[in-house]
Amino acid sequence: MCWSAEADLVAGVGIAAVGVACMARAHRVRDLPLAALPLLLGVHQMVEAAVWARDGGTGPATVLWAVIALPLLPLWVPAGVLAAAPRRARRRLLLPLAVGIATAAMLCLALALATRPVRAEIRGHTIGYVVDLPHAEVLIAGYLLATIGSLLLSGDRGLVRLGYLVAVGALLCAGLWRTEFVSTWCAVAAVCSVVLFGWVRGGRRPAGGPAV
Repeated sequence: MCWSAEADLVAGVGIAAVGVACMARAHRVRDLPLAALPLLLGVHQMVEAAVWARDGGTGPATVLWAVIALPLLPLWVPAGVLAAAPRRARRRLLLPLAVGIATAAMLCLALALATRPVRAEIRGHTIGYVVDLPHAEVLIAGYLLATIGSLLLSGDRGLVRLGYLVAVGALLCAGLWRTEFVSTWCAVAAVCSVVLFGWVRGGRRPAGGPAV
């Protein structure tokens, strides 16, 4: 999320371009899901630019934003990490993947059964998304374990570093968003995308070990 439609659009195009570059630079087929993550995040930002342009409310752009943010990402990230991780780390990565599958399934069910459509509210320089989610605390915990947890458990030094970066960025963005001061997630997404580009280009380094 960014602080305006223009910022979301510019950030989205830039992040998507990094995603295309990541995919073009990927040396292994199993790196492609993670390499494509910036492209997905860039599209997400561009979708939110459309939400800004409509002054929030309900509609296809708002629903698409929620679908990418809620069911898709907690499934995409752990699946991508599992595909790209060193062989010795894959067994432990089954846990965040299982949590991601369960979280995505619960989020899909919640969106399908919601009595009211997802609604976006413009709040100064932020957008608040009103989603009818039961057991929100459990879903948030599952979301974080699936996404950040999979990166931290990946056994790859670059992905572990990315996991710490996402964790710190998420805390900062959540704090700023709760005060309704400004949305800065697009900046975190841009930095993470550049880090992923470096990971795609560089050699794989197991955490605490030599390059592989």
